[in-house]
Amino acid sequence: MVHPWQLREAARQFHAGGLIAYPTEAVYGLGCDPLNGDAVMRLLALKGRPVEKGLILVAASFEQLRPFVTPLSDKQMQPVFDSWPGPTTWLLPTAPDLPYWLSGKHNTLAVRVTDHPLTAALCRQCQSPLVSTSANPAGQEPARKALTVQRMFKDQLDYLLTGATGQRSSPSRIIDAASGRILRG
Repeated sequence: MVHPWQLREAARQFHAGGLIAYPTEAVYGLGCDPLNGDAVMRLLALKGRPVEKGLILVAASFEQLRPFVTPLSDKQMQPVFDSWPGPTTWLLPTAPDLPYWLSGKHNTLAVRVTDHPLTAALCRQCQSPLVSTSANPAGQEPARKALTVQRMFKDQLDYLLTGATGQRSSPSRIIDAASGRILRG
């Protein structure tokens, strides 16, 4: 069981520009404040991930994601809303002023409203979506346990929010909302 002070400490680190690890639907995620460029660059360096690839934002609600994206037509958005909260990540057009470190070389941003109770609670505590990328250096298997996260990253993280990952065996699906094309099944 996670205590409220743990969520408060994770949020304190988030707002201070820290890197945090937390359980998600399938694996542990690494996250930070999406609007803090220094934190995002530190996260990318830790993972060995190029900025051009872009990142995923995870949130407790679409309202948290709204400033980062430009919604499509009601008809195109309906499948998005029907799938949330849940394990589907959607590519939506970026907001006009979105920082390049979030979308990389793309004109879309990958976003998800999580159904993992601890991840959603963390987003609510932070009052923000989180950058959400798997907790692993590029090329290694993502961590499914807190101890694995500790072994992989030692003292390079600012906070590790421990808890159970969800029961999913694979990462979220990624679908382009404009075309309906599935990029990751």
